[in-house]
Amino acid sequence: MQTLFMVCIMSGASSRFALFLCGCYVAALGVHAEEPCVAETQEAEHYVAAVYEHQLILTPNPLALVSRKQALELMNQNLDIYEQQVMIAAQKGVQIIVFPEDGIHGFNFTRTSVYPFLDFMPSPRLVRWNPCLEPHRFSDTEVLQRLSCMAVKGDMFLVANLGTKQPCQSNDPGCPNDGRYQFNTNVVFSNNGTLVDCYRKHNLYFEAAFDAPLKVDHVIFDTPFAGKFGIFTCFDILFFDPAIRLLRDSEVKHVVYPTAWMNQLPLLAAIQIQRAFAIAFGINFLAANIHHPSLGMTGSGIHSPLKSFWHHDMETSRGHLIIAQVAKNPLGLTGTENATGKTDPSHSKFLEILAGNPYCEKDAQEVHCDGATKWNVNTPPIFHSEMMYDNFTLVPVWGKEGYLRVCANGLCCYLLYQRPTVSKELYALGVFDGLHTVHGTYYVQACALVKCGGLGFDTCGQEITEATGRFEFHLWGNFSTSYIFPLLLTSGMTLETPDQFGWENDYSFLRKSGLSSGLVTAALYGRLYERD
Repeated sequence: MQTLFMVCIMSGASSRFALFLCGCYVAALGVHAEEPCVAETQEAEHYVAAVYEHQLILTPNPLALVSRKQALELMNQNLDIYEQQVMIAAQKGVQIIVFPEDGIHGFNFTRTSVYPFLDFMPSPRLVRWNPCLEPHRFSDTEVLQRLSCMAVKGDMFLVANLGTKQPCQSNDPGCPNDGRYQFNTNVVFSNNGTLVDCYRKHNLYFEAAFDAPLKVDHVIFDTPFAGKFGIFTCFDILFFDPAIRLLRDSEVKHVVYPTAWMNQLPLLAAIQIQRAFAIAFGINFLAANIHHPSLGMTGSGIHSPLKSFWHHDMETSRGHLIIAQVAKNPLGLTGTENATGKTDPSHSKFLEILAGNPYCEKDAQEVHCDGATKWNVNTPPIFHSEMMYDNFTLVPVWGKEGYLRVCANGLCCYLLYQRPTVSKELYALGVFDGLHTVHGTYYVQACALVKCGGLGFDTCGQEITEATGRFEFHLWGNFSTSYIFPLLLTSGMTLETPDQFGWENDYSFLRKSGLSSGLVTAALYGRLYERD
């Protein structure tokens, strides 16, 4: 795994510490970053965050019934690792740390077998409680007590995920038959150990052991070092509630995100969707995933719109701590509405297509441009292939340059591209506009430029991680949603930053040149929440 050294230039009295933090510590951890970390502002404009990708210790048989004592013995093994990471992070001045979903208790339980692993959760909005200082106030809260004391020892905010229980009465119409709610819960502790807030996962992913809360939690917590943070969990990222509704609060500039995400290429690898969310909303996104390569679980990061520090490792079986400086007010990508400077020829061509001859946009696959546009439009064959369990309509991307168009239902996707050399690989431009129904039901509009698994059309949509083909491109589509997530992934699970992402003439577009390695996926992934 490549180790990237970075140089941080900072002014102020603590520049030596900042240089160590960015230049040495992140590099020593083997964390990937897209570009040199050059900070020219005062440390007061940043905070220090950590996320931990945890190689969890699992119960041998999650279906077996165990005692509370046995459950605590297992969970304490994972909590011991958490505490080690907190103390390492504390030495580096970390102010907030995030741990993954299911990292303490594991997964694949039944409703009955998970019960000994659950802590009782009093409402932080009704009860002010510091479990480290008041350990005997509530019974069955041993996990909360340990997490609270870790926050105190590390002098940092701490975000973790655990299973919780809440008794309910038979006159409650939503009360399960066993007389209790069981929730997949994130908890937030302040640096003095106080339970600040909790979030109960709303969009469960085949989690028979847990209930979805009857009312969606919209949790925003405040910090003294960076203002407001939002919080949600794993599968929630694909739905309007709570994720999108939270970010309607313009003061929320940061999200903490425990997850147990199984990667699915070419469109939904963990680091892909994490980074896309940060870019789409112009926020910082602190994501901690489980590390379990045999289940396809890896991919954590500290993402901002302009750069990311991330970890993706399918080879080794060990946890991984990422520490980075994070801007309190993240800067967004340059879109067309605030772009300045000279327009390069490829972007001029793109704008000319959008503003010019209607035949260039609307004449099905046979496109004839007038004198205003003097480049040829390729007319390759249309084919269909399965991608992400959906039936995509695609066209092959041939030649060193071209302009392609492919449509499905109401969505048309366009690609204007050049490449220095044509690699011995098949690439395709694909479109999907429909209801996704496998492993969840949700409506997707997607335009995707992907490297295929082989040279046959039927390999387009397969999961691959290595590529050599380099492109300079504009990718755009006539989306009927404003919720578009830009995905840009290159060889070796490397994240890239788009040159531009935004809207032009009612088209969402993504622009990139100068890729660092071969293109795996470039996509605009749109969600129509109202059609789920």
